[in-house]
Amino acid sequence: MKPIPVAFHIGPLEIHTYGIGLAIAFWFGYRYFCYRLRKHGYDDSWFTVTFVEIVISAVIGARIVHVLAHTRYYSQNPGQIVAIWNGGLSSFGGLLGGIPVGFLSAKKRCKNLKLSVAADLIAPVLVEAWAVGRLLGPQLMYSGGGKPTNAWYGMYYAGEVGKRLPVPIFQAIECTAVFLISLYAERLISKRGGPIGVVACTATALWGLSRYFDESVYLPHDNGTIGVEAAGLAMFFGGLLLAGILMFKKRHAPSPNGEKHSGGMADTANVNADTGKDADIPLPKYPRGDPWGNKVGLPAAT
Repeated sequence: MKPIPVAFHIGPLEIHTYGIGLAIAFWFGYRYFCYRLRKHGYDDSWFTVTFVEIVISAVIGARIVHVLAHTRYYSQNPGQIVAIWNGGLSSFGGLLGGIPVGFLSAKKRCKNLKLSVAADLIAPVLVEAWAVGRLLGPQLMYSGGGKPTNAWYGMYYAGEVGKRLPVPIFQAIECTAVFLISLYAERLISKRGGPIGVVACTATALWGLSRYFDESVYLPHDNGTIGVEAAGLAMFFGGLLLAGILMFKKRHAPSPNGEKHSGGMADTANVNADTGKDADIPLPKYPRGDPWGNKVGLPAAT
């Protein structure tokens, strides 16, 4: 069996399948986030400029972190530093570059969108876009496989000898599972009246755990392995800790009459009689309405 082609030609122009895969992943993320903005009561027209800024900063950040993790190779091959069409983009570098730029741009262009709400809206998008990107990016790039294997599901990759674990496919499956769990968490939070931020924490924790698992089990160890494993575990435990803090604060938050809530979140919601909204937490407008059956949400962007 031959490896999957990593490039093809249209006349004199060489097209890399890795680049096409990344473009599709970015396009998917753009369209899906716009959909979620509209579904939750926000205008999405501002996001086009923000999206371009995110893409540029994410690619730059991803490449910088990758090069820093492989300084020995790039010090000997400096001409390859900008050759992103051959692969070599760090997921964590992309997040470090893209997320801060995205939040800053959103704060400037959509003033009614609270960053905590934006985090809950974007987290499932990032996870599933990453799944699409792994399936259509590293799966089609040079040296995109994992550890050598003789298993029936092993695949051949350009630049690698013998059958390899199809890690990009495994990662796409893992991230789709994280995506579905995040949406389930979102549905629960919507019904129970908050707290906002738990969806983002859930996605962060589970994605970090999957990255740790991929590096420690599926992928060959290199200079960046320890760093990725540490970052993955930090995201996992950090996400769990922050989610626990948010849940605790919601559970024990005082009501307007000065009494502390007791019991589950579903029993502690404070509904404003005029607006139907929680008096403590402004919930995003989920497709099925808020926890009390009202089609309400945060004010749309102006």
